[in-house]
Amino acid sequence: MKIVYMGTPDFAVAPLEALIQAGHQIIAVVTQPDKPKGRGKEVQVTPVKECALVHQIPVFQPIKIKEKEAVEQLRTYGADVFVVAAFGQLLSKEILDMPQFGCINIHASLLPKYRGAAPIQRVILDGEAVTGVTIMQMDVGLDTGDMLLAEEVVIEDTETGDSLHDKLSEVGAKLIVEALVSIEENTCIKTKQDDSKTCYAKMLQKTMGNIEWNKSAVEIERLIRGLNSWPSAYTFLWNKMLKIWSAKVVSIEEVVGLLESAQSGEIIKVDKESVYVQTGNGVLQLLQLQIEGKKRMTVKEFMMGKALETGTVFESEKK
Repeated sequence: MKIVYMGTPDFAVAPLEALIQAGHQIIAVVTQPDKPKGRGKEVQVTPVKECALVHQIPVFQPIKIKEKEAVEQLRTYGADVFVVAAFGQLLSKEILDMPQFGCINIHASLLPKYRGAAPIQRVILDGEAVTGVTIMQMDVGLDTGDMLLAEEVVIEDTETGDSLHDKLSEVGAKLIVEALVSIEENTCIKTKQDDSKTCYAKMLQKTMGNIEWNKSAVEIERLIRGLNSWPSAYTFLWNKMLKIWSAKVVSIEEVVGLLESAQSGEIIKVDKESVYVQTGNGVLQLLQLQIEGKKRMTVKEFMMGKALETGTVFESEKK
């Protein structure tokens, strides 16, 4: 099939590679404009653009995909289908109706649940046991179109936002190839979504990672895993941001006798390998940390530079 591929981040790279390997003709790649990143503010191309350039595929980077000039550019491609994966802009009805087979989206959740921009992280934060990928026929709503194909993925107890992202990207790559075969052969079965079973996974913000120590140890541990690697879970220590990259919930038996007077966010125990912190419900064992201005390290490595002591209370902001 002749395809215009719309995608921007790393998640969208594996599906693009799969479509190329499957022999489809990728007429053009549409991706977000390049943006300055990092301390040096150097302009970086999007991961999808980088992939397209390797394969010598023309790249189109409209600031606003709905503008007349952008719409007319899309029309010139004469594509059979538009495939969309984490593109980052909403498409107008005019664009959705343009190709013969419409626009097909690779969505990183089991629709109708977790519509929106950040379903990968949200399922971890919510403690879901299973997620997956849905291939969807796009309509004018936000992730509301008919479902064409789906596959479940088990969420492991140690799953992070990054590890789940990579799994779902690979599943999406496999499913989009399968879905296009069924579309082309007219064997595709469309299933309407049940709107009563949906919830919205809003876009991630840095402030989401600020740990509220009065929440339960279970909730905080999910936050740490779900927001790894961006925006990351963090607290404040010695008037500096302290990112927490790895932690686990511990049993009461491991800290018996230490909880009588501790407040939420207080270090109640320190050993050579870890730090134990009281939460609103339960105790969290911190395993990997990163203080502002330093690299990520284990607690053992961290304390070689400066020791953490019992009675220290983590703060919610710089003083």
